Amino acid sequence: MDQQIPLNYEASAGNTHMRITSELPPEVVQCLENARFLHLATCVDNMPHVSLMNYTYLPSSPYSDSPVIVMTTNPSSKKMNNLVANPNVSLLVHDWVSHRPSTSHQRRPSSGSPGPSEHRPSSLAALLFNLNTSAVSSISATINGSARLLDRGSEEERFYREMHLENNTFDSDPQPSSILNSIRRGSTAAQPISLSQGGQGAGEEGDYGRERYVADEDVRVVVVGIRDVRIADWKGTVQDWVIAPPEGRSEGTNETLVNGIR
Repeated sequence: MDQQIPLNYEASAGNTHMRITSELPPEVVQCLENARFLHLATCVDNMPHVSLMNYTYLPSSPYSDSPVIVMTTNPSSKKMNNLVANPNVSLLVHDWVSHRPSTSHQRRPSSGSPGPSEHRPSSLAALLFNLNTSAVSSISATINGSARLLDRGSEEERFYREMHLENNTFDSDPQPSSILNSIRRGSTAAQPISLSQGGQGAGEEGDYGRERYVADEDVRVVVVGIRDVRIADWKGTVQDWVIAPPEGRSEGTNETLVNGIR
């Protein structure tokens, strides 16, 4: 069993305890498979920019022996301009509790007026709410890598676009039977259940931006080759992993390197 490295300056700020692996640690894979969104950080001229993104994790593909993360972006977006200027990116993913729980004192809504006290959720609604806000795991993962904008119309772009679209197509109205099955599987917290009509709780069109940011023909497909990962848990423990591509291969692709040169 791996020894837990205590959180200190050297462990959290340095790279003394880097470990090398050809595959993502299983807890990071679980986190990527459970979470719905990730945060993408780009930077140009020392000006960072963070975006909330749909994504698709692939452990391998016909175009990469190494794990990659697929995203799409509007060609005129700020992140797109940043990626062209600087392909180095950082991603943050977690499946911790994302909804603020109740406090001992009733919080005043942002409108400034107190909420109605007479409307109390039913026991079923309370049960589903608690399931939705239960933490699935206790880690977050910061993933560093290099992003590639795929050529429009290429076979590679079509492949990754189809995989990304399939991964971000969800049932719009979960039925009671599917909710109960999810509860039995213990997966409800991974895919929150909406109590509103249509089963979707965010997004201008009720689809979490799928039609605009994933299915739209004008979006550009971005593939991030993973370079290293930092895992942090709720106790403050950190672990650093370097993802080494298969010998003779380039990071995030199936291209063969000759004397270390693409």
